[in-house]
Amino acid sequence: MRRRDFVGATAGAFALGGCSPPAAEITGGFTGIDIARGHALRDGALRAKPPAQVRRTRAVIAGGGIAGLAAARALRQSGVEDFVLLELEDTAGGNSRGGVVGGIACPLGAHYLPVPGDDAPEVQDLLEEFGLRQRVAGRWQYNERHLCHSPQERIFFEDEWHEGLLPVQGVGATALAQYRLFGQRIEALQAAARFVIPTLHAPLSPTLLALDAVTFADWLDREGFDEPHLRWYLDYCCRDDYGADAAHVSAWAGIHYFASRHGFHAPGDGSEERDAVLTWPEGNGWLARRLAQPLGDRLRCGQVVTRIAETREGVEVDVFDVTSKSLVRWQAERCIVALPVFIAARVVESPPPALRNAAAHVAYAPWLVANVHLRAPLADRPGAAPSWDNVVYGTRGLGYVDARHQTLDPTPGPTVLTWYRPLGPSRHDTGDGRRLLLERPWSGWRDELLAELSLPHADLRTQATRIDITRYGHAMAMPTPGLLRRLGAQAPSVGRLAFAHADWSGYSIFEEAFTRGHLAGLAVQR
Repeated sequence: MRRRDFVGATAGAFALGGCSPPAAEITGGFTGIDIARGHALRDGALRAKPPAQVRRTRAVIAGGGIAGLAAARALRQSGVEDFVLLELEDTAGGNSRGGVVGGIACPLGAHYLPVPGDDAPEVQDLLEEFGLRQRVAGRWQYNERHLCHSPQERIFFEDEWHEGLLPVQGVGATALAQYRLFGQRIEALQAAARFVIPTLHAPLSPTLLALDAVTFADWLDREGFDEPHLRWYLDYCCRDDYGADAAHVSAWAGIHYFASRHGFHAPGDGSEERDAVLTWPEGNGWLARRLAQPLGDRLRCGQVVTRIAETREGVEVDVFDVTSKSLVRWQAERCIVALPVFIAARVVESPPPALRNAAAHVAYAPWLVANVHLRAPLADRPGAAPSWDNVVYGTRGLGYVDARHQTLDPTPGPTVLTWYRPLGPSRHDTGDGRRLLLERPWSGWRDELLAELSLPHADLRTQATRIDITRYGHAMAMPTPGLLRRLGAQAPSVGRLAFAHADWSGYSIFEEAFTRGHLAGLAVQR
């Protein structure tokens, strides 16, 4: 057995081998998402009830993720104050919510935002509004307090830490040569087609559609990129952004990861430094909270949308209020459907063809996010210094980020590590990831996490006090082959309904969700 295979196998040994818990004194449990609410909607348990009351407003936003929050901001900017935003969970933000463990803020999902390029003016404007960037002497500057501090990332490889996430030391001349060739190929594709974020700001050219038609793994095989370390890194990148590996996402998606932003920088090419990213202890929850803050009682959480229907006079939106345990009917002129397409297709009466098509073809990757509270900093292994993003080569998880990395207080103290574990299809997970996510007990995930992160940190079990785990059964859309062509560039606006969600881009990142929500809000106002 090769060492990288041994590392991956060891990380899952506790969870899969039936061993007794290694640290029974560690407390914790599942938190952050009320799965029962979503399942009640799925099973139709709430639809048959008559509404207990009827309320009226000008516009309803169904869904309080980033797209819904962006739509609410756009309405307010346009002078529309008479609206309501209905959110399933107890807080808004979707996959960009934050939490607190042991008094320390930490992410429950997305944990950073790359500095947006000029193809994302809507996001740039938001960052200016939040004071994250400003014009100084004719140039845009970002607030350094919110940029990720150095060191930014490292990888645990061959028993020590190394800078960056691409294995370099001891990988051999063949690997280094393929790194350089892959970088050159990405650069050539950037010149041949427009890879932009958000995707709706660029046409679907023949080059993009051709890449969309095949898997990334098949494209890599065809191009001769077969070096194991490069393939591990590319699988890691696909699992990081899409929840599934290169054998299950399109070549467009695998290339878009690099070509739409920073390119691919091979060691020694003089441009190894990654583009800057914005991050906070609570991750993108920092952004979600500021988007939600001005809404006041227009933001209504604990609302399970069960029906959206156009009428002669406008739109009816039925919701089950979790607190009052009653059904409320909202009547409005317009509705922005900022829901995942599989949910939208369930609740919209007579769904338009574009929605039925999207729901039939968008597949989702389940995810698990675990926050580990530590009573004191962990003992480190040789090599690169502790970083914001810390990845263990060859394991099932994607590594962890440290909530204290951005602190200005150098005094060692308790912290929270946030560990990410995608469960979409990959060589690590060949079965039903969603079933595994829901059926494995908290202790099983605890043991897998402890086994994996104990490889670089032998004292993890003694320093950990609590592990809170958030489960997302449909965390993000996977850009599978052909999805880009099937979805097209624009989300539909049909009658009195406007659709806005990152699902319409075929993959889930902040810029896609925010831009689609913003544009839907402007369209409804008009």
